[in-house]
Amino acid sequence: MNPSMHGWKKTSTATLIALLLAIPVAEGQSFAASANPSATETQKAPTMQNSAAQAKAKEMVAALIENYGVTGAQYAIRDHGKVVLSGGTTLDDNGKPQQIDAKSMFGVGSVSKMYVTAAAMMLVDDGKVDIDQPLTRYIPEFKMADERYKQITVRMLMNHSSGLYGSHYKNSILMNDNDTQNHDRLLNELSKQRLKSDPGEYSVYANDGFQLLELLVERVSGMSYSEFLQKNVSQPLGMTSTQTPLTDFDRKQLEPVRLPGVPTALPAENANILGTGGVYSTAEELTLFSEVLSGKHPEVLSKKSTDAMLQPEYRNGVWVPETKNAFGYGLGWDSVDLEPFGDYNIRAATKGGDTIMYHSALITLPDHDLSIAFVTSGGSSVFNTTAATNILLQYMQQNGTISAVLPEPKFNKPVKQKMPEEMKQYEGLYGTVGSTSQIDIQNDEIKMPALMSDMIPAQSYLYTGDGEFTSEDGRTALAFDKQTNGHTYMRIRSDIQLPAIGNSRMAFYESQKLDQNKVNPSVAATWKQREGKTYYALDEKMSSFFYIAPSVLMKKIQLDQSGGYANGTKIVDADYAVNIAEIPVMNGRDTFDLNFSRENGVEYLQADGRTYIHEDAINPIYTGAASFVTIPASGSARWFTIPESLEGYTLKADLSKEAGFAVYDAAGTPVGLSRAMGTDTVTLPKGGKIVFGGAAGDVLKISIDKK
Repeated sequence: MNPSMHGWKKTSTATLIALLLAIPVAEGQSFAASANPSATETQKAPTMQNSAAQAKAKEMVAALIENYGVTGAQYAIRDHGKVVLSGGTTLDDNGKPQQIDAKSMFGVGSVSKMYVTAAAMMLVDDGKVDIDQPLTRYIPEFKMADERYKQITVRMLMNHSSGLYGSHYKNSILMNDNDTQNHDRLLNELSKQRLKSDPGEYSVYANDGFQLLELLVERVSGMSYSEFLQKNVSQPLGMTSTQTPLTDFDRKQLEPVRLPGVPTALPAENANILGTGGVYSTAEELTLFSEVLSGKHPEVLSKKSTDAMLQPEYRNGVWVPETKNAFGYGLGWDSVDLEPFGDYNIRAATKGGDTIMYHSALITLPDHDLSIAFVTSGGSSVFNTTAATNILLQYMQQNGTISAVLPEPKFNKPVKQKMPEEMKQYEGLYGTVGSTSQIDIQNDEIKMPALMSDMIPAQSYLYTGDGEFTSEDGRTALAFDKQTNGHTYMRIRSDIQLPAIGNSRMAFYESQKLDQNKVNPSVAATWKQREGKTYYALDEKMSSFFYIAPSVLMKKIQLDQSGGYANGTKIVDADYAVNIAEIPVMNGRDTFDLNFSRENGVEYLQADGRTYIHEDAINPIYTGAASFVTIPASGSARWFTIPESLEGYTLKADLSKEAGFAVYDAAGTPVGLSRAMGTDTVTLPKGGKIVFGGAAGDVLKISIDKK
């Protein structure tokens, strides 16, 4: 699902997710692999406990736990139908490493897209679906506020080229809550939305497409999606640990998710967007499913369909002109020619996945009947994919598939060359989803901020010839492309170093060159009043994991220097700004418009399917010993500021079944989360905010202890 790309450094940020990265592992502690049996015992070979591959796996797990915020990790390699390597580590409530059970289940995030893609292709095998027919043929009620929606085919959902804005996340990832409202309301939400590009023009990651695939499977099969997976995937393969939030299984099998400072595990994470990110599984069962995706189980999915899924769909539209890349969409797959396996003349396909707390990577070598799965609680799918790649390469050397693992490339500091004058044409304003930046070329250099969530550090890029600028560390190249769709893009190619776990090759368009947008003075004045102001989401359930990672619930308005763009969107009038980003690969994902309105003197923002309230309309919480907060019928949340006079005081709330609160300090870091921590009390921070939520009409009694 990939709702966010978390940074890897141990730094303070505005979310507890980043604090996960500071969990220490005591010196000298070992990371033993589990030898517990899997659900597919009859297909399992003896694990290679003393092998070089197992040593590499332990090394990767240790590094991820010590440096990358991982609190539980599980891996498995399957070779010609047999599990040959399996293990992992989990941290207990005291932060001590323990063996992990092979049957411990993890949310696999966007690896779920492979299940819904396979499910749709099963219907193709049955002659019930043609992926090159319009989606409206199978979901007649699918409509959008853009006539081009009629051109969207099933294939375009699978290869991310539909032109959809990207993702509806509202009330989708919940704590012990399998509310299906996100699924149930998707068609209504899309009916109010336009497309950001012509269908088929280019591929850029779009979660909503796979939610639509889920609906297609339900409409055509006549059964719920969870039932379809159980009948057509889990049962034929004998899998017992591949489930969804809506199936009946022992929730104690789920790997705990943890936060620093919280003494016990958090409530179970339910990603109720099943087609795009809602499947639970184990590493061993993921590798069994990978055999289906490689055409080894034609009784489940035909070889013709799996071959179609492995085709390089990304080449059919606008794409970054690089051959060595972590991205390269097939049908469902993130890449059908994953590097560095191409260096060994081996075809590899991969899919990664991230929810808020779970992260996963699946790599399959379809021509070698070999796959690896690596799943974690905490971390990132980027880290998992890098770790899994290194383990698999070590195993391939061990079994003779490759003669040796190639050394990591070395990089030299760039030598600056004189830049041709025509390169100055690329100076100007550039935008991506959520932000704009001014690109200036001074002394044949471009200064760039950190990229890819700090995985590429801030540095200068020196002109080194052939239209490229090279970073000071030599690992990253920057260039500009004028593409066939008429847009000019800044291109990044980087060999990203992830200390202690390896390198990741990525090539992508970072941003799109924008025309200046002149707005009249009165419109500019209205937007200037909003600059620097934060708007707070009103309609997210208190069971949502987004209160732990609240960046999407707090939108701060930021204008470019000219005042013509806000948060990367182009200002149209005083109350509306439209998405302008049409960026292939990844950086054009999850786009949004900004729509403002007023009611009873209060300004509201509509964006990404949510309703937000202006910070100036948020009142201080009552400072007396007792008060009541009523949840309005129009929304599930009420925000309050915390006066400085209440710093250090204890707040207690009498909470109903659906009610809860979240408290943030002045920097926006969560310091009290009733649903996540299982508490009804919190120590109030200086200058922070508190949000209460519950069912419409709930009356919450609040008491404040001033002792």
